[in-house]
Amino acid sequence: MPRRKALPIISHALHYSAEEDQIMGMPASQAISTIAELLALPEDGLRHELLDGQHVVTPSPKLAHQGILSRLFSLLSPGVAEHADVVLCWSPADVHLGPRTLVQPDLFIVRLPVTGLHASWRDVPTPLLVIEVLSPSTAARDRGAKRRIYIDAGVEEYWIIDVDARLIERWRPRDERPEIIDGALQWELSIGLSGVVDVTKLFEGL
Repeated sequence: MPRRKALPIISHALHYSAEEDQIMGMPASQAISTIAELLALPEDGLRHELLDGQHVVTPSPKLAHQGILSRLFSLLSPGVAEHADVVLCWSPADVHLGPRTLVQPDLFIVRLPVTGLHASWRDVPTPLLVIEVLSPSTAARDRGAKRRIYIDAGVEEYWIIDVDARLIERWRPRDERPEIIDGALQWELSIGLSGVVDVTKLFEGL
C-alpha cells in the first residue's frame, strides 16, 4: 500500500468534520441492533461491533497492523505482569460498554473482576487503556464514534496508532484534541501502572 504523507494525517487528526462523525464500516449483511443479536451471529472471521446500536463490521487486519500490536504487547506486558488485578487483552473480545454498545479493541488493559479470568465478558469493567491501530476502513470511526464511546465510558487513556504517519494520537478525558506523539510517550493509569513507549523505535523497520 502506498505510504501516505504524515502532514495530512496529523491535520486530519486535529480537525473533525460531520463526515468523520459517521460510523463507518463494511456494509452489514443483516439488521443488527442489540448485543444479543450481535453475539448470535455465526463466526465469519470478521470483527463485529455494536456502536450505540449501530452494527459495524471490520475485515481481517493487515500484517503491519498485527506487527505493531505484537510490539506494543511486548512493551506493555512486563508492567502489567506486576499488577495482579489487571490484564492486558487483545481482540477478539466482547467488551460491553453499555446496553447497545459492544466493542472489540485491538489491545486494552482492564481490571479483573472478582471472579478473575473465569469471568464472562459482560462482567469485565470498562478498560483503563484502549489502543486501536488505524486502517483505511476504520480511521474515521476510531477517531470519531469509538473515541467518544471510549471516553464517555470512562477509559483513562485512548491511543490511536497511525502506522503511516509513524505517530500515536493520545486522548484522555476532557481533551478537546489529541496529543500527537512521535517521540517518547509517558503514561500512567490511576492504579499506579505506568511506562514509557519509544514511538520512534516502535515503528522501526515498517
